[in-house]
Amino acid sequence: MSERALREVHLLPFQIAIADSAPGAVMTCYNKINGQHISESKEILDGLLRKEWGWKGLIMSDWFGTYSTAEALNAGLDLEMPGPTRLRGPLLELAISSRKVSRSTLDERARTVLEFVQRASKAEVSTVESTRDFPEDRKLNRKLAADSIVLLKNESGLLPLNQKTLKSVALIGPNMKTAAFCGGGSASLQPYYSISPYQGIMKQLPPGFEITYETGASSYAFIPELEASDVLTPEGQPGLRMRFYRDPPSVKERRVVEEIIIQESSWQLMGFSNPQLDRLFYADIEAELIAPATSPFEFGIAVYGSGSLFIDDQLIIDNTTVQRGGNFFFGKGTLEEKATVNLVKGQLYKIKVQFASGPSSKLVKPGVVNFGGGAGRLGMIQAIDPELAIARAVEAAKRADITILGVGLTRDHESEGFDRSHMDLPPAVTSLVTAVLDVAPDAIFITQSGTPFNMLPWANNLKTHLHAWFGGNELGNGIADVLFGVVNPSGRLPLSFPRRIEDTPTYLNFGSERGQVTYGEGIYVGYKYYEKVLRDVLYPFGHGLSYTSFAYSNLTVDTASATLNIRNSGDVAGAEVVQLYIAADTTTSSIARPIKELKGFSKVTLQPGETRSVSIPFDRFTTAFWDQEAHFWTCEKGRYRVLVGPSSQNILLEGVLEIKKTTTWSGL
Repeated sequence: MSERALREVHLLPFQIAIADSAPGAVMTCYNKINGQHISESKEILDGLLRKEWGWKGLIMSDWFGTYSTAEALNAGLDLEMPGPTRLRGPLLELAISSRKVSRSTLDERARTVLEFVQRASKAEVSTVESTRDFPEDRKLNRKLAADSIVLLKNESGLLPLNQKTLKSVALIGPNMKTAAFCGGGSASLQPYYSISPYQGIMKQLPPGFEITYETGASSYAFIPELEASDVLTPEGQPGLRMRFYRDPPSVKERRVVEEIIIQESSWQLMGFSNPQLDRLFYADIEAELIAPATSPFEFGIAVYGSGSLFIDDQLIIDNTTVQRGGNFFFGKGTLEEKATVNLVKGQLYKIKVQFASGPSSKLVKPGVVNFGGGAGRLGMIQAIDPELAIARAVEAAKRADITILGVGLTRDHESEGFDRSHMDLPPAVTSLVTAVLDVAPDAIFITQSGTPFNMLPWANNLKTHLHAWFGGNELGNGIADVLFGVVNPSGRLPLSFPRRIEDTPTYLNFGSERGQVTYGEGIYVGYKYYEKVLRDVLYPFGHGLSYTSFAYSNLTVDTASATLNIRNSGDVAGAEVVQLYIAADTTTSSIARPIKELKGFSKVTLQPGETRSVSIPFDRFTTAFWDQEAHFWTCEKGRYRVLVGPSSQNILLEGVLEIKKTTTWSGL
């Protein structure tokens, strides 16, 4: 990527964090930038981070993201993660004896680690792991969930809903009973509890209200995992029993080395270590299932290593003998291999996965993270007839006073370790939305995702649309609070929602070719690209509606800040997010600039009729760009337009900021 894009787009969030706070550590990424791994880049770690930005803290690698001994130490990487070390220890002794690493460099790395340990030891955190599920935490989580929700459309003024005028509601869609509280990968944790949209809405409907629920379609990317509440261990405990062995299942009377109980049917053994086990080891994951219905059920298994599924000692899925590469487990895993099994309600079934660790994998995948313990996941779900499911949803929508439709993505669709290859929802979900809108054109549409997805088949037919992201434990209550007017929505889009994937700035250079990704969009990311090429979007950056209205007035600009008045001109209390953009004069600038750039914002809460003065400060980066020829920041003299409004495409006030002298600098 270009040096300018690196500085203005990709390094800028880290620069802001280090300038405005005091983080204890910085973690290097897995990838190379312009041909060099960051964990061994002296230019980035020593030149930029420590010298230019004045960073004094710890620099650590991502897990298994260290690729050298001498190069990483000399560049400034203090700590290799995880332990036990692979590239230090004896290899470091060799690097020192061969004079590839000096003792002074080693002392510097060790000193930084010890200083970090000293600071961390002073933290008032209990050494005993415990839960923290207090009423005040639930209250805060609920507020955060509601405040993040974005009201994208309310054309008919249907929201907020009035329970007194409604007698029946149809709750439809695969995300309605799914508590999609977070994305996948390292962000995915086991919550104390979670509230689905269905649960949140149900709590706010009065007694006697007629409620119909239909899933309508399956939208999972992978077959959902089993949870502890679904199964019992052979000893009768909730969960699945996992036993580790040195020997394969073919060895009779093999000895159990370790036993654990897992709460869901997935396991990542990235940090797993047992001195009695070699890199190649084996495990049996066992549970007992009482079938919840007489029906076909889909099972799926994916592994990094090898694994086969048995039900009542019958082989159902073989993901050991022949393997196909997939995106699971940071790219090291297989595809999810599937099978359908007919189960009888009330009957007990014995489930077993015979698993072998990472070295047993038959896949060869260079360029992805390697962790020897391996990983796996087992999924199960009751199969549904797609046409029948949509027909049932349509009938429910016809009968109800109001239909609320919940669709979107989950942590299986959006996760670290892989990129989405398209923007489409599953075809059955698109068919469901189209069919429901045909009979219930006033349906309220609730979407969940961390990034945009394709809504073109029905986007123009939507009248009411809320976007709820992955809202944490209290997601469902937050959605219900906005639907029924307990909370006035105040979320704003932190990204643009394009109409098609072909419209996006990275469409032509997305993906890796021969191990290289070209960031051809340069600095033109998101709204900067769409505005530069006059590309229409579905929902613009910064967009978000409210149940009230706001009036902007009296913008004044000086060299330190922009100040304006905001008045709540509606009937209910609400919060407005005032956004300030800077537009350089493209006729006099020495370098190509975006049409405008967000340089500040302020969220202000107002009662009906209340007016408040809002001030957004400037700093030297407000009008700056990175000069990649001279390798420093430049603020050119000239006149800059100051644009203020509630979104990137709704500018209500305009002023001028005059810079009288060109200045240059490096550092924070």
